[in-house]
Amino acid sequence: MAEVFIGFGSNLGDRQENISRALGMLKDQPGLEIKKVSSLYETEPVEMESSNLFLNGVAEIRTSLVPQRLLSLLEEVEQRLGRPRESKGKVLDREIDLDILFYNDLIFSIPKLTVPHPLIHRRKFVLLPMLEIAPEFEHPYLRVPLKKLLTDLETEEKVTRCPHLTISL
Repeated sequence: MAEVFIGFGSNLGDRQENISRALGMLKDQPGLEIKKVSSLYETEPVEMESSNLFLNGVAEIRTSLVPQRLLSLLEEVEQRLGRPRESKGKVLDREIDLDILFYNDLIFSIPKLTVPHPLIHRRKFVLLPMLEIAPEFEHPYLRVPLKKLLTDLETEEKVTRCPHLTISL
């Protein structure tokens, strides 16, 4: 079984419910077990134009699915929940976004998937929930603890933990 970290986010509709539904769909898949889910964090959109705030977090899963099959499953869940694809290179608001952040300590790039996710070290909204559920995790490519990546991160990105919001599975 592989240890995988999945980033999730939503900035349309009932964001908390969208995330709960997506994780519920994943939980029901054979060969996949959700081990931990971080708190939710509210964030401003990054690298896109929108006035809708995101709820973001990270889930740790164990799975027998190979990376390509896991990616297909995540895309199926996104599609079932109504996620639009980019339009003319423009990133759109979405009910759900699911990304493979880490897959064991593998480092690879195939069409549509790069692991570790190439922007983790620049995204506070990923690092904070990752550190909450895996405080000792080390980035397999950079060979740096995530704590150090967060400490070194220079960003104006506002990320607020939302302890009053929880995900029920």
